[in-house]
Amino acid sequence: MRDVREAVITEIDRSPTADTGVNGLGRGENQARTPALSPLIIIDLLWVERSFLFRRVLAALLVSAVVAFLLPNHYTATTRLMPPGYGANSAMALALPAIAERAGGGGSEGGVMGLASQLLGMNTSGELFVGVIQSRAVEDRVIERLGLMSVYWDKYREDARKHLESNTSISIGSTTGILSISVTDKKPERAAAIAKAYVIELNQVLSEVNSSSAHRERVFLEERLQEIKQRSDADAKEFALFASQNAAVDIPNQAKAMVAAEAELQSQLIVAQSELQGLRQLYTVGNARVRASQARVDELRRQANKFGGKDVDPAKDASLANDELYPSLRQLPLLGVKYLDLYRRAKIDDAVFELLTKEYEIAKLQEAKEIPTAEVLDAAAVPEKKSSPHRLTIILAGGLAGFLFAGVYLVGRAAWKHTDDRNPGKILAQDVRCTVKQHTWDTRFCRRNRVALRKLVARFTDAAVEKQNDTSP
Repeated sequence: MRDVREAVITEIDRSPTADTGVNGLGRGENQARTPALSPLIIIDLLWVERSFLFRRVLAALLVSAVVAFLLPNHYTATTRLMPPGYGANSAMALALPAIAERAGGGGSEGGVMGLASQLLGMNTSGELFVGVIQSRAVEDRVIERLGLMSVYWDKYREDARKHLESNTSISIGSTTGILSISVTDKKPERAAAIAKAYVIELNQVLSEVNSSSAHRERVFLEERLQEIKQRSDADAKEFALFASQNAAVDIPNQAKAMVAAEAELQSQLIVAQSELQGLRQLYTVGNARVRASQARVDELRRQANKFGGKDVDPAKDASLANDELYPSLRQLPLLGVKYLDLYRRAKIDDAVFELLTKEYEIAKLQEAKEIPTAEVLDAAAVPEKKSSPHRLTIILAGGLAGFLFAGVYLVGRAAWKHTDDRNPGKILAQDVRCTVKQHTWDTRFCRRNRVALRKLVARFTDAAVEKQNDTSP
C-alpha cells in the first residue's frame, strides 16, 4: 500500500505545473510551483486511500443515523377549502376553457384563462382568505384557543406567531382555486386541531370585519330596534300608569257604557220621583214609606249628578281624584284626548317595532349570504403517517457528505504537501495558522486546561487499573 501511495505522489510530482506563461516558457527557478491534478490522478489517489474513505463514510453514516433517529416525528394535517364565491362564478368558470380554445389554441389559453379569472375576481377572494389567515388577529386567536405559547415554550406572543407561521403552509391551486391549509406539529392530534381552528377563526374574523351593504343595513336596523324598544317600553309604562290612575280602561267603550248607565239612572230617578209623588198624596210627610221613597230619590239624584260630573270643573278637574272610583261623563272627553294620544303612540311603536323586526331578520339572512364564508371541502383529519423527518434521505446525505469531505481532504492534503514552500499562498496560510494557534491553543488558559485534563484522565486511568488489579485473582 505504501508503494502504491508513493507511486501516486510521484505521479503528482511529475504532473504539469501551473506556473508556465502564455508563451509556454517557465517563470524561473525562484517562482513557486503549484501541481496541477488531473481527474485520473485524483481518482487514483482516492482508490489508494479507499480504506480511509471507507472509515470516514462509515463514521458519517453512523453519525447521520444517530441524528436522524434522534429527530422527533412531525405530522402534517391539511384542510382544503372551496374557492370563495364558487357558486356565483361556477358557470362562468366552466365556460373559460371553451373561451380559451376559441381564442386560438395552447399558447394563448393560459393568458385568456388568467385574464378571465382576474376579471371575474375568482383569485382575489382566495388571496383575501390567505391574507386573513396570515393576519395577526387570526393567529392570536388560534394561539389563545390551543395554548400554543406554552406548547412552543415562548415568552412573547410575537415569537409564538413566528413558530406558528413556520409550521403552517398555505397554498392555492392554480387551476382549481382550492385553498389548502397544512399544519405540521409533533403531535398528530394537535396538528389537526390547529388546522380546524384556522377555519373557525377565519369565519369569525370575516363575520366581524364584514363591510357589505347588508351588514350596514343590519347594524342600522339593530340600533333602530334598540331605540324603538326603549321608546315603546317607556310609552307603554306611561299609558299603563295613566290608565291605572284615571280608571281609563277603554275610553270609547267606557263612554258608551257610562252613557247607558246614566240613562238607566235617570229612568230610575224618574220612576222613583213618580212613586214619591203618589205616596205624598196618600200619606203624610212623616210616613215611613214616604221617607224611604224620598231617600231613594235623593240617592238616585246624587248618583246621577256624580255620574254626570255636575260638580266637576273642566279647567281644574282633568284627572281623577283619589276618592273617585271612575271618571264622570264630563271628565271622559278630557281624559280621552290624552288616552287616545298615549294609545296611538303605543300602537305606532308596536307597528314600527314589528316592521323593523321583519326587516332585521331579512337583513340578517342577506348578510349571511354576502359574508364570504369558508366552505370546508376536506376537514383536517388526524394524520396516521409522519411527514418528516425522512431518515433514509438524511443517512444517505450524511454518507455522501462524509465521502465528499474526505475526498476534498485527501486531495487538499496531497496538493498542500507537494506545493513549493516558497509559494506565497502557502506562506500566508502558515503564517495565519501560527498566529491563530498562538492566540488560542498556546495561550496560558488553554495550556492550563490541557494540563488539568491530562491529570484528570491519568487519575481515572490509574483508578481503573487499581480496580482491575484488585478484582483479578
